[in-house]
Amino acid sequence: MDNERTVDLVLEGGGVKGIALVGAATALVENGYSFARIGGSSAGAMVGSIMAAMQHANEPFSRVDEIMRTIDYMAFVDRRPAAKYLKWAPRVADLWGMLFHLGAHPGRHLDQWLRGVLADLGVRTFGDLYFDDPGSSLPQNQSFRLVVTASDLSRQRAMFLPWDLEAHDRDPFDYPVARAVRASSAIPFFFEPVKVNSQFGKLTLVDGSLLRTYPIDVFDRTDGKPSRWPTLGVRLSSPAGERAKAKPVTSPVALLENLIKTTVDSTQVRHVSDPASIDRSIFAKPKGVRFTDFDLTPEQRTSLFEAGHKAATNWVAKHPAGPPASQPLESL
Repeated sequence: MDNERTVDLVLEGGGVKGIALVGAATALVENGYSFARIGGSSAGAMVGSIMAAMQHANEPFSRVDEIMRTIDYMAFVDRRPAAKYLKWAPRVADLWGMLFHLGAHPGRHLDQWLRGVLADLGVRTFGDLYFDDPGSSLPQNQSFRLVVTASDLSRQRAMFLPWDLEAHDRDPFDYPVARAVRASSAIPFFFEPVKVNSQFGKLTLVDGSLLRTYPIDVFDRTDGKPSRWPTLGVRLSSPAGERAKAKPVTSPVALLENLIKTTVDSTQVRHVSDPASIDRSIFAKPKGVRFTDFDLTPEQRTSLFEAGHKAATNWVAKHPAGPPASQPLESL
């Protein structure tokens, strides 16, 4: 592999704002970058899976934008058949789903849609994304072009899929990529969790953003040797400042939302606030769109793409030599 402008790419989670990730990646490709491996969480997992499948099929990168712009996000907000009896009270249907299925929406449409998109590109399981990578510090059975994060609530820890499946007596080569992305995208209470049978019992997997929304160090070497190429990440948020404005918490919903955000931020501050991580991160923070705004207008989709594209273009202009080399984990 030609190491000139080759990077491992890491994509942060952010719901529908993931279109900005496509804009950023497109700008990088336009500036000569190529991606050896891709890691991501939630929306980053979805975008990353399509990008990895495009590379597998040798399709032009422009098709990623084409697919993401035509997604019917409202279709992802699907309902169970029994909910038709509660269609007069959608909030009651949501509560029923949360109580009996741990999620208001089953998430089947997301799973089925992504399976179809990936299958058209010749990707079904992680075995299709395996490649021979003898120069890596990873074990040979972890040599995949895509790694996504999920949060295992049953054992209170982060999972890296497909890497961690073997430890649970599951064959990573046979595990569906779309299912892993579905787990990584399972917003708590909103989407039903993904269950995985394991030698330790049944795992309950939800949104990877809870524990590792931005796994910037996922591909850093662990053997003390210099990296072959750097890691570059794209974030949908900005570094938190000490002088950030206070936002009053005035309702139970706001309390729950901020409780989750505070917990998420506190568990990841070491990974995302380290100067070395900031130096290899593109901050593509879109404005005016929440991560659950599934009813995006065409104008909002364009705005999200352009926000990511502009952020990456500006980053490239400021870093003509590219991102700094990733330091081996044992030397940090």
